[in-house]
Amino acid sequence: MKSHHYATTVQWTGNKGTGTDNAANYERSHVIKIENKPDLLGSSDAAFRGDITKHNPEDLLVSSLSVCHMLWYLHICADAGVIVVDYEDHAKGTMVELPGGGGHFTEVTLHPIVTVKDSSMIEKANELHHKAHEKCFIANSVNFPVKQLPTARV
Repeated sequence: MKSHHYATTVQWTGNKGTGTDNAANYERSHVIKIENKPDLLGSSDAAFRGDITKHNPEDLLVSSLSVCHMLWYLHICADAGVIVVDYEDHAKGTMVELPGGGGHFTEVTLHPIVTVKDSSMIEKANELHHKAHEKCFIANSVNFPVKQLPTARV
């Protein structure tokens, strides 16, 4: 079995001079740094006093599921002779807050729109999403359902 390791640095940039002396007195801003990649400016979701113009962890989780599925799907299609010429996904996730604080995702639904080269590939293109889901590292790492509602077209 192969093992892969990932490293990231998260640096809080939201100290407005008084640190965390009061929950209203600091920003949730941070920078996500990964070697050899552009920095991502992050914050919490606007619902949690965050900056709506920056990436938040919830968006990144949904995006990770979408991208992982897409990358596996394209690979599986290439192996199966299904020629994909365009792929777009409008993924949506649902998270619930618990009364005492905290919360969790209840599901993520992927809505991939796949354009294939020929109409004879549409049925197989739709079927291969199941196999991509089985292979997706990220989907296999979460404890909530990740659903797919694919559309294939020419």
